[in-house]
Amino acid sequence: MPEKSRSLNGKVAVITGASSGIGEAIAHELSQAGCNLVVTARRTERLHALCANLPGPAVPLSADIDHPDVAQSLLALAIQTYGRSDILINNAGILVSGSLETIDLDGLSQMTRINHDAVVRNSYVFARAFKQQGSGAIINVTSVGAYLSHSSMSVYAGLKQAVEMFTTALRVELKGSGVRVGSIAPGTTETEIFDRLRTLGQQVQADQTPALQPADVASAVRFMLEQPEHVNMARMLLVSSSESV
Repeated sequence: MPEKSRSLNGKVAVITGASSGIGEAIAHELSQAGCNLVVTARRTERLHALCANLPGPAVPLSADIDHPDVAQSLLALAIQTYGRSDILINNAGILVSGSLETIDLDGLSQMTRINHDAVVRNSYVFARAFKQQGSGAIINVTSVGAYLSHSSMSVYAGLKQAVEMFTTALRVELKGSGVRVGSIAPGTTETEIFDRLRTLGQQVQADQTPALQPADVASAVRFMLEQPEHVNMARMLLVSSSESV
């Protein structure tokens, strides 16, 4: 008989970038699955509203994810509140794009800190704790952009590809430890990132092709986490049925 799906009821999940879009949808999905949550983002009011609207327990931490102390603070808050941590979802990210002449170089540096450096730091901090307890799961949200070449998004794509490679290496390093590590690369997904690009007059792929919704990505994340004990879903590419990748 095939092994049953893993229950997430009572598991403690930490979700970054949870105030909107994919992170908010993941928070709702995992809360409905029975997880106790720690959610973080910069927007305090949005975080508190999220926690108030979730069906299960959730505590917020308002912070800039690229601050070096945040990873340890998130782990400490999970342990202080629930006694442990079981799942880390590295979802926070920003998109800075533009031509050679117009790209914001300071913005690129900030994107590097948020989209790559913070993911690495969070992953290592939680991986050490998970390895010590002999169980845990880390999912890093990347992007279909990791597999595409687009002149105005070269740094964004490079960072997402770097996170994919890091995730693979961390999974291999943790083999046999009870800690599962994987990445999910969503295709074009309708989020607030595109609202900002529209205000800047930039072309938005979601306006050309029917896009994924944040809830679609959240369901896929839950599917990855609910795999049986012996299964590590290392990488998932999730795209719209109308998207050419």
